[in-house]
Amino acid sequence: MTKPGNFERHCLLPRTPFPASAESQKPRLKKAQEFPILEKQNWLIHLHYIRKDYEACKAVIKEQLQETQGLCEYAIYVQALILRLEGNIQESLELFQTCAVLSPQCADNLKQVARSLFLLGKHKAAIEVYNEAAKLNQKDWEICHNVGVCYIYLKQFSKAQDQLHNALHLNRHDLTYIMLGKIHLLEGDLDKAIEIYKKAVEFSPENTELLTTLGLLYLQLGIYQKAFEHLGNALTYDPTNYKAILAAGSMMQTHGDFDVALTKYRVVACAVPESPPLWNNIGMCFFGKKKYVAAISCLKRANYLAPFDWKILYNLGLVHLTMQQYASAFHFLSAAISLQPKMGELYMLLAVALTNLEDPENAKRAYAEAARLDKCQPLVNLNYAVLLYKQGEKEGALAQYQEMERSVRLLRDSGSLEFDSEMVEMAQKLGAALQVGDALVWTKPVKDAKSKHRTTSTGKAAGVQQPLGSNQALGQAMSSAAAHRKLPPGAGGTSQLTRPPSLPLEPEPAVEALHPAEASAPRREKREEDDPGVGVSSVRM
Repeated sequence: MTKPGNFERHCLLPRTPFPASAESQKPRLKKAQEFPILEKQNWLIHLHYIRKDYEACKAVIKEQLQETQGLCEYAIYVQALILRLEGNIQESLELFQTCAVLSPQCADNLKQVARSLFLLGKHKAAIEVYNEAAKLNQKDWEICHNVGVCYIYLKQFSKAQDQLHNALHLNRHDLTYIMLGKIHLLEGDLDKAIEIYKKAVEFSPENTELLTTLGLLYLQLGIYQKAFEHLGNALTYDPTNYKAILAAGSMMQTHGDFDVALTKYRVVACAVPESPPLWNNIGMCFFGKKKYVAAISCLKRANYLAPFDWKILYNLGLVHLTMQQYASAFHFLSAAISLQPKMGELYMLLAVALTNLEDPENAKRAYAEAARLDKCQPLVNLNYAVLLYKQGEKEGALAQYQEMERSVRLLRDSGSLEFDSEMVEMAQKLGAALQVGDALVWTKPVKDAKSKHRTTSTGKAAGVQQPLGSNQALGQAMSSAAAHRKLPPGAGGTSQLTRPPSLPLEPEPAVEALHPAEASAPRREKREEDDPGVGVSSVRM
């Protein structure tokens, strides 16, 4: 049997030879010399980089640079990015400058040079390089945004606003709105900041960071309805947003719902167990529940986490005053004064502690400083008058009593404050002892017990933030000083105004650090992040 292959071979017909063409008779040219391709490993470098396999990426980069004698721009660029991620900012700057030399018409290289200068704190130099990059690409919103951030650090807020507005004109981004709002916060203009964040929320209604920040600003102004609305929207989109939960808990704590607030704080503690405002608020919740030992424990933890936060020190001094631990109260209040020397209420509490420590001379000095710093606080004058009366200085006591009446008239005429019944009663007793009882100018005592929970007017300057701690606690501390002095019949001790903005450390937008991912920090809390807030680059996310 014949195989198929043999059959096919036998069936083939002979081929007729054709004459060779003239072209085939020409001699073949030699193959051109192959030059090394500079970018042949770029795909592998990029793959390792986006996978964050930096060691393998650096190995490929080293090999690529050896083959190309250091002329592969992309390899140098990625190596500079890795060095910057590792914290070697100066070395990354030098490599980015090499990239700029290899490709002088590439705006991205100049932007990276400027960013490295920014991270080194050379803001003026960064602005100059950004301006050079802008000449190559005039429609890059990122350049305008980053120049605006540099001007913020240079405290040139007007130029910063111009650049950020230019960035918004080119391309609207949440980050630019956040930085523009922070400029107004740095200038102390809450109304303009709110307007900016409202526009940002209209542009990006599901951005929980913007919603939380806007809610915190309304909370700071005492507009609780709008604050609750925006914080609720933030929690709708992100139920684990600890900043919004902390703010909602602080609102409940302000209105005396300590158990509900503690439930909220328990959720926050799982997300940020080392948050100073969280432990401050928990401590003041226990203080409101009269669990003083637990309150001190939580507040000391907050103080350990944020030793330079004067509000926490204020609260510790207040709790110790309530527990009649006057030496400890003096220690914490002195520390708070060293950090916040322009707040009269701190000097008043320090004077109470000094009075109970039997140091009337220094107590007088503290009262005098409190009266100088806070000329519209009748409680300072009332306490000072009581001390002077007990020291036998009736003329000085009468002068302070009259100054207190003047402050009361101003507050009553403005309608910005109501007075606690205990304070009215004590002032009446002291007036009778000084034989000026007929000249009292007090309003009628507040009969509604709920009025004791009202906060003071929010018309105070935004720069002076009210400390935490309840007025009840303040009243207890003041009353302890009065009990120590034991006024004679007809002379009153000290008392209190209605609650100042009370217990919680409500989170608020932080303006000290300009970090794009941290639009706000808890109120009365310093920035924890150190990323400068420059817009993202083309290689980054």
